[in-house]
Amino acid sequence: MRDITRRSVLAAAGTAGLVLATTGTVRAAGAAPAEETGPGRVRLTLPAPTGPRRIGTTSLHLIDRSRRDPWVSPASPRELMISVWYPASDTHGRRRAPWLPSVSTALYGRQVAQKLMTSMDDVDFPVTHAWQGAPVAVRRRGAPVVLFSPGLNTMRAMGTALVEDLAAHGYVVVTIDHTHEASIVEFPGGRVEVGPDPDPLKALRVRETDTRFVLNELERLNAGRNPDAGGRRLPHGLRGSLDLSRIGMFGHSIGGDTAAGAMARDRRILAGADLDGSVNGTVKDTGLDRPFLLMSNSTHGRHNDPSWATFWSHLRGWRLELRLHDSAHQTYTDMSPLGQQLEKALPLPPEAVAALTDSIGTIDAGRAVAAQRAYLRAFFDLHLRGRDDHLLSGPSPRYPDIAFIP
Repeated sequence: MRDITRRSVLAAAGTAGLVLATTGTVRAAGAAPAEETGPGRVRLTLPAPTGPRRIGTTSLHLIDRSRRDPWVSPASPRELMISVWYPASDTHGRRRAPWLPSVSTALYGRQVAQKLMTSMDDVDFPVTHAWQGAPVAVRRRGAPVVLFSPGLNTMRAMGTALVEDLAAHGYVVVTIDHTHEASIVEFPGGRVEVGPDPDPLKALRVRETDTRFVLNELERLNAGRNPDAGGRRLPHGLRGSLDLSRIGMFGHSIGGDTAAGAMARDRRILAGADLDGSVNGTVKDTGLDRPFLLMSNSTHGRHNDPSWATFWSHLRGWRLELRLHDSAHQTYTDMSPLGQQLEKALPLPPEAVAALTDSIGTIDAGRAVAAQRAYLRAFFDLHLRGRDDHLLSGPSPRYPDIAFIP
C-alpha cells in the first residue's frame, strides 16, 4: 500500500492531474509554443504525430449490465466512456476532434485556473490531430490494437500525444476513462461524472475488470455490432478493422499497474507497458510470461520502488526497464507539453510555477514526447508486429535522455 500511495496516487495529488508534486525546475525554452488564436488569446497545442497516416477518432458509451458500479449508491450498471483512435482513409468534410468535449473543457478550465492561481479565460485547450468519425483505412488483416489506461483521478485525454502517434503509425488505440475515479468523464448529452479520491487498491481491481469488459465489447464491435449505448453511428469501415489476435496495453501511473494486472487476468493481451506506476496488484508476485516494458521518471526505478524490484524478478518473458532523464511523474502525460506552454504564456505566481515544475520535471517537453513515442512504438512493433528496428537493443544517440537500466 505504501508504494501505491507514493507513486500511483501521485496522479491524484492535483485535481484533474494538472498540478502535482515531485521534483525539478521548468526550463521550457525548447518546448512547442502555444498558438495565438486572436488578440490576447492563446491555444495550447499537442505535438504533431510522426506517423504517415491520417487519424480518425470516435467515442463510445459502454454499459456493462452484468456488473454493478462499485463506486455509486444506489447501485447501477457500470458505465464507461472510451475513445477509439485509428488510421483514417478520408478526412474531407470532417472536423478535428477537441482534446476534451465541451462541458469537460469548461470544468477543467476552472480547475486549472484554481490550481495555477490565474485566469484561464484567454486560453483555448487543444484540438487533436484526429478527425471526428472519419472512415477507417481498411486493411486486409486489420490493425493491431493497443489499450490505454490513464493515471488515478485523471482522464483518458491525458495520453493523447502518445495515442495519436501510435494511430498515425497504423495502430488502433482504445483509451478508457474509469468512471467515478477519473477526474472528469463526460457522457453523451453533456452529463458529467466527477471522480472523488478513491481507494487505489479497489480502483485497481475495478480497472482490471473494466479492461476485460472493454475487450469483450471490442470483439462485438469487430463482428459488426454497435456496442454504443445510444446506438450512435460508427465510422465507416470500423467493423472488422481490428486484429484482435494482436493486442497490447499501456498506462500511466496506476494505469500501468492496470496494464500488468489486466495481462495477468486476460491472455488476449500479448504485451504491456507501465509508464512510471508502481505495481501493487497480485501480478507483482505472480509475474507475467509475456513481454513487459517499464519506463520511469528520473527518480524512480527498481532501486527505490520495491514493487518494481519484486515484479521484475517474476517477469518470465521479454523485459526492459528504461529511465527518462530530468523527468517527473507527469512527464508521461499531455501535462508535459501543455504545462510548459502555460508556464511560458501566462503570468503564473511563483508557487504555481514551482508546483507545475515539480510535476513535469526539467526536460524539454518536445524531447520527452519524442522519446516516449519512439520507445513505445518500438516495443509494440516488436511484440505485436514482429518488426525490430533495434531501438530497444541499447542506448541510442537519437534519444540521449533515455537510459537503459540493467
